Amino acid sequence: MRLGVLDVGSNTVHLLVMDAHPGARPLPAHSHKAELRLAELLDGDGAIGPEGVDRLIAVVMEALEAAEDKGVEDVLPFATSAVREASNADEVLARVTEETGVRLQVLSGADEARLTFLAARRWFGWSAGKLLVLDIGGGSLEIAYGMDEEPDAAVSLPLGAGRLTGSWLPGDPPDTADIRALRRHVRAEIARSVGDFSRHGAPDHVVATSKTFKQLARITGAARSAEGLYVERRLTRRALEEWVPKLAVMSTQERAELPGVSEGRAGQLPAGALVAEAAMDLFDVDQLEICPWALREGVILRRLDHLPT
Repeated sequence: MRLGVLDVGSNTVHLLVMDAHPGARPLPAHSHKAELRLAELLDGDGAIGPEGVDRLIAVVMEALEAAEDKGVEDVLPFATSAVREASNADEVLARVTEETGVRLQVLSGADEARLTFLAARRWFGWSAGKLLVLDIGGGSLEIAYGMDEEPDAAVSLPLGAGRLTGSWLPGDPPDTADIRALRRHVRAEIARSVGDFSRHGAPDHVVATSKTFKQLARITGAARSAEGLYVERRLTRRALEEWVPKLAVMSTQERAELPGVSEGRAGQLPAGALVAEAAMDLFDVDQLEICPWALREGVILRRLDHLPT
C-alpha cells in the first residue's frame, strides 16, 4: 500500500510518501516539504500566532493535495515539539482539524525518541547490539538507548537547534558571549540525563539522525546525499570540535555556502553543532554513524507492525 506520513515539525511540514507492506522495507516514493519554522513563530506567551496558524493550515492543505496526486491510501499525520509545547496547542489543533479535516496526533517527546529508535534499530539490525541514538530536531533533542526495538531509556530535552537559535543566538554571526552562555546551558541540560543512560552500560553502536547531524557530517567530510542511502557516513568528535568555533564566527550566508548545508538551516547550525558536540562529549562518543531513517520512518514501521498479515 502507499502510505503518507505528514510530519508537522518545528522547522518544516514534511509529507513523505512511501510504498510499504508488512515484512518489507518501506520504499520512498515522493517527498513534499515546506519551511515553516514554527519554533520561531511563538510569541512572548509561547503561543503560535494567527499568521503562523494560517500558514500551517495552508501547508497542510498543500500536503494533502500532494498526497492525493500521488495516490496515497492513508495519511498518518503527527506533530512534534513546536505544537506540543505551544500554549495554545488545543486551539491550533482544533483549527487545523476544522479547516483541513486532518487530526494531528501530537507525539510526546518520549514517543519521538522511541519511534526514532525503532527506525534506527530496523535500519542497522540486531547485529548492531546496544544502540545509542541521538536526534537533534528544531525544537528538541531526543536520546534513546537499548538492545531491543523498545529502548531501555529514552528522553526528550528542549535543546532543538531552532529553539536555541531563537532564544540564545540573535546575532549574525552570534556574539561570543552568547555562544559561551549557550554552551554552558546545553551541557548542563544534557548532563542531567547522562546517569539515566550510563547505568545500562556502554553502547555497542552510536548513531545519529536528523538534518543537523547529516549537515555536520557532510561539512566534516562525509559522502554527499547524491551518493545514496547505503554509503556509510560518520561524524567524529575530533572533526566536530574543530568546526564548532569556525561555525560560530561565520555569518548565515557563509555557512549556507558550505557543502551540504541548506540555506534554510544555515542559521541554526551553530546551536545544533553545540548540542551535537556536548552530547558526544558527555556520552563519551568518539564517533557516530548517520542513520538515513528517523522519526517519519519509525511512524511508518509502527503502522505496518499493526496491519493484519
